[in-house]
Amino acid sequence: MVIINRDRSQAYQDEFALRACGDNYTYVEIGGAHPDQNSNTFQLEVNNFWRGFSVELNEANYRQMWETDLYRKNKIYWANAIDFDYVAAAKENDLPMHMGYLSLDIDPAPQTFAATKRVLEQGLTFNCITFEHDLYCSTEDYNVIGTKYLTDLGYKIAVTDVYDDHPHVHIETWFVAPHIDFPRMTFDEFKASIAK
Repeated sequence: MVIINRDRSQAYQDEFALRACGDNYTYVEIGGAHPDQNSNTFQLEVNNFWRGFSVELNEANYRQMWETDLYRKNKIYWANAIDFDYVAAAKENDLPMHMGYLSLDIDPAPQTFAATKRVLEQGLTFNCITFEHDLYCSTEDYNVIGTKYLTDLGYKIAVTDVYDDHPHVHIETWFVAPHIDFPRMTFDEFKASIAK
């Protein structure tokens, strides 16, 4: 059963993961931050019983929230995503090397890109990826840089021009693996499809 509360993730990333992952109910979340608010994985884990793990560097701000959260049971690692051992974490959590969803959401954009390379170059693959490039505040175009890197690996662009509150402030591009049948669309088109 798929259950989604429309206001949980920042910009419907969890809805995208549910649509793009098929029956692969697993995830890696790079940038766990708050366990509940604006979480890309809260509903996947809590309402839909996905298995996975999160990585978050800012232990001082968020650890107590995770430890007192009544719903989150999947593991969070308090570590630097850029030099983290994703293969060891997958094995520790009895997860496959090919997972459903990779959520990439740390700041600033060069760090997100470095973490992207780290997890994928360790051999993990995913049905879908949400890549935060924060184009609106970057001195380099990490949308272009990240898109080239991911498409060179065979991933396909699925959703472009993702925004939060302001339609002209683009924050992410979303991707799917080559075998995933997901038509390319803009974020506005994706939101319109949710409303149907």
